Amino acid sequence: MQTQNLLKIIENELDQRKGEDIAILDVHDKTSITDYMVIVTSTSERHANSLCNYVSEKMKELGVQHPGFEGKNGSDWVLLDLNDIILHVMTAQARDFYQLEKLWSVPADESISL
Repeated sequence: MQTQNLLKIIENELDQRKGEDIAILDVHDKTSITDYMVIVTSTSERHANSLCNYVSEKMKELGVQHPGFEGKNGSDWVLLDLNDIILHVMTAQARDFYQLEKLWSVPADESISL
């Protein structure tokens, strides 16, 4: 499945599951580890785990293999590595603290929309 289609599916799944402030960053020219980062705010640590679980299950349904999670079980930042896409699910406090959009030099108004 093409990356653009996966991004749309991930965005839709996060939106349906009440993920907030979804940002999709094209970082292919900034790093070799991934092409896109999806950043979403969760309402709690439990919600962060839940969002990653839902996306993971959706990827399994589609036959997309992924290495796994980082930061599960009581973390305010959960990461799901989908190879060409890395999903960062963060509580509002963690997102404000780490400011990944700023770190990757992508102004919020320049994140892509699908």
